[in-house]
Amino acid sequence: MGAATHIETSLYVKMSNVEAAFKNLHQDLLNGCKIGDQKAQFQIYKLYYKAMYNTSLRIVSDTMEAEDIMQESFLSAFEKIDTYSGTVSFGAWLKKIVVNRSLDSLNKRKAIFEDIESHVDIRDESGVDSARYEELESKVEEVKGAIERLPDGYRVILSLYLLEGYDHDEIAEILSINSSTSRSQLSRAKQKLIGELKGK
Repeated sequence: MGAATHIETSLYVKMSNVEAAFKNLHQDLLNGCKIGDQKAQFQIYKLYYKAMYNTSLRIVSDTMEAEDIMQESFLSAFEKIDTYSGTVSFGAWLKKIVVNRSLDSLNKRKAIFEDIESHVDIRDESGVDSARYEELESKVEEVKGAIERLPDGYRVILSLYLLEGYDHDEIAEILSINSSTSRSQLSRAKQKLIGELKGK
């Protein structure tokens, strides 16, 4: 048992060292970006461009627009990288820039975010539809395709919550709504998504 504990401890130390090494390597790249090192910027770009493109695409649902937003977001991030405090991961900081730019782009298109408070038939997301909704998680590609076909308001809320991992308080801050509206919008979006999948 002592040997097993020693092995576990050694593995933990090695894993911690590897994690620390990756953090340090990443920090070196960020430090390079802060002094305008183009090689460091390119390395950061290579690390994040695909994820950031996908994030934007899920919101704007247009490949060329998502590509433009992704490129602009990187330029913006490199220009104001001195404001990155390190209190969250760089990826999370960059993603917020991408999300905000994507939402700005939707607003320019005059995207309609339905006023959820006007709906009286919304069920709580812990209700019956939630049980059926859980079954959909195993059909990721089908669900993603259905999300892309939803109206902007529904697509955005589902993308932010389900695919990007934001909680209701974060979504409320991003969309300038209150968290109860975010919950209501998500519930309504789930119902719409289920209808879309059934229709298919």
